[in-house]
Amino acid sequence: MIVIPAIDLKDGKCVRLAQGDFRRVTVYSEDPVEMAEQWRMQGAQRLHVVDLDGSLAGSPRNRSVILEMVKAVPIPVELGGGIRDMETVAFYLGHGVRWVILGTAALRNEAFVRDACRRFSGRIIVGIDAREGLVAVQGWTEKTSETAVEIVRRYEDLGLAAVVYTDIHRDGMETGVNIEATRMLAEATNIPVIASGGVAGMADIERVLDLEPAGVMGVIAGKALYSGSLSLEAAIEKTRR
Repeated sequence: MIVIPAIDLKDGKCVRLAQGDFRRVTVYSEDPVEMAEQWRMQGAQRLHVVDLDGSLAGSPRNRSVILEMVKAVPIPVELGGGIRDMETVAFYLGHGVRWVILGTAALRNEAFVRDACRRFSGRIIVGIDAREGLVAVQGWTEKTSETAVEIVRRYEDLGLAAVVYTDIHRDGMETGVNIEATRMLAEATNIPVIASGGVAGMADIERVLDLEPAGVMGVIAGKALYSGSLSLEAAIEKTRR
C-alpha cells in the first residue's frame, strides 16, 4: 500500500477544503510546485492533484501550474478535476500526467469513460465522491441517487488503474477514514481502491493498511500532512514494515 499526498489547486494555490465546501478554504502554499517537491523529498511515490476550479467549471483551470509540477517533480501524478472530454484526457496524458481521474464524467457520460479506458488502458482512474452513502458530482455540489458500488460495477474489466473513493463528509476534517464504506467498495470490485477523506494520523494509516488484502492499494492524505498530524515519512515507513 502507498501513501499519496494530496495537492488541491484553487486559484493557482495549494489549498484544502473542509467537507468539500468551497466557502471553507485554507491556503497552505502559494507555490504548489514547491509543495510537490517537498513531498517528493519526504519519499512520496506519487502525488494526487486536483484542479478544484476545474471541477466546478467542467474544464481545466489550473493547467499551467499542473504542467509545471509534472515537469519539475519526477514522480507520477494522478490528476482529477474538470476532465470531461477526450481532448483533455489526451492532453494531460501526453504532457506527463501518469493517470487522469474521471469523476463527474463517470456518472454522466459512461460511453466517454469506456472509450477513454479503451484508448488509454491502465491510465484511467474513476473518482467516486460520496456524501451519506450517495455519490456527489460537479465539484461535490450535487448529490445523486446512486451508490459507489453501483457505479463501480459499471466499469469492471475495462482496465481501470484504480478507483479513488472519497467520503466527502470526512474530507479535510481529520475525523478518520470511513473504513467500512471503503472495505465494502473494495470487496465489491476487482478494481484496486484508493481510500480518501478523513485521514487524521497514523492510526488511520494502520486501519487502511489492514484493508490491503481486500484490494485497497493506497490512501490519500491531505490536511493531516499539512497540519502536521501525520508525518509522510513515518506513514511510508509504516506501510513498508
